[in-house]
Amino acid sequence: MSKKEKIDNILNQLKSALPELHDAIVASTDGLPIAQLNEGDTSARIAAMAATAYGLGKRISTTNKLGELTETVILGDKAYFIAYAVGDKAVLAVTLPSGSNLGLVRLEAQDHANQLAEVL
Repeated sequence: MSKKEKIDNILNQLKSALPELHDAIVASTDGLPIAQLNEGDTSARIAAMAATAYGLGKRISTTNKLGELTETVILGDKAYFIAYAVGDKAVLAVTLPSGSNLGLVRLEAQDHANQLAEVL
């Protein structure tokens, strides 16, 4: 199985674990798209925003001595945008409705981010 197929498989498993998931994208820390659950014209833009959100969260965490950053959460009135580290080379970003169970989301997304880190 190719690396791309493995990544796509992990994203599909995440969707199965979190049926309310709107989208998930894996991006390099430079903001380039690697894979996306729902491919579209906005992949490059979302990848760049995911990397930026995670990078800013990491900078805030470091500056304020909060310890190692585990996630960056952006909550709008309709949905969450959450970015997780995928090792030190990539970011997993997910979007979900605002009523989602964040405890379950955190468990599943972090587990799948760890799986992605092993592939990358």
